[in-house]
Amino acid sequence: MARKPRIHHPGAFYHVILRGNGKQDIFFDDQDRYRLYLLLQESVERFRCRIHAFCLMSNHIHLVVQVSDIPLSRIMQNVSFRYTRWINWRHDRSGHLFQGRYKAILVDEDAYLLELVRYIHLNPLRANMVKIIGEYPWIGHNAYLGKEKLPWLHADTVLEMLSPRKKTAIAAYAGFVEEGCAGQRRCDFHGEGISDSRILGEEDFVQTVIGDAEMLHVRITVEDVISTVCKYYETVEEKLASPGKSRALSHARGMAAWIVQDVSSCSLTDLGCRVSRDISSLSAAANRLQLRSTSEKALMREKEELWAKMQQITTCKA
Repeated sequence: MARKPRIHHPGAFYHVILRGNGKQDIFFDDQDRYRLYLLLQESVERFRCRIHAFCLMSNHIHLVVQVSDIPLSRIMQNVSFRYTRWINWRHDRSGHLFQGRYKAILVDEDAYLLELVRYIHLNPLRANMVKIIGEYPWIGHNAYLGKEKLPWLHADTVLEMLSPRKKTAIAAYAGFVEEGCAGQRRCDFHGEGISDSRILGEEDFVQTVIGDAEMLHVRITVEDVISTVCKYYETVEEKLASPGKSRALSHARGMAAWIVQDVSSCSLTDLGCRVSRDISSLSAAANRLQLRSTSEKALMREKEELWAKMQQITTCKA
């Protein structure tokens, strides 16, 4: 039976599970774990996603990821590829680190987010790795309590569900986690025993998500990207493909490459053929823009405006 396609829903929350190949370890020391921290922080900045909870076990990872307009698949492919490359380089290994596709369950925020965050943070306790949850360092629990600073972990959404006052919310969160310490494995949080293994929520929620996903499931092509970029920067494709080194055209090509990197249905190879540039130069241009965007907010606004125009194209196609 063919696998059901991934569901992309802008703004959705996903429980992501990434397991080691053949149940092998994916962390060999703390430096590896801190490397993943860095990759997660870069993903938050680059893909405009939020990470609401996490747990790093010896041979698998749990995350709660909220996406923006960039699909979860793009985010997880980037993280898993870069982390695998790091492990293979640092530990003189080769081959796959992770087991096939990551697992992702889209969850109803209102009904399940609070419980899911608690469930993930209590994972080491259920596995008998610690007796007190605060003793396990590789989860988001202590950051929620204000005892650790992790800039890439977004705790506010969950805490605000408990109280608008920060101190009251933290106390309520601590009590809520304590109440769940005796809890067992939840099959539904793993996509088991539910009507659609990709979505956890009431039937109305499931049908709404599927309906919205079908509306959004329109492939963005390189032609769409080039057309949008040309209109935005008031140029034409022939000029983008010209051999000149105009700063304005270089910027437009770089922005097109940056967008293509975030679209699973496009490739830099296809873009390179259209604008007469090699993959390495397009990738370098996109990376330079991405780096500059961390300090130049106008660049990020440009990209957001281009994304909005791309979404208009997909709406018209649908």
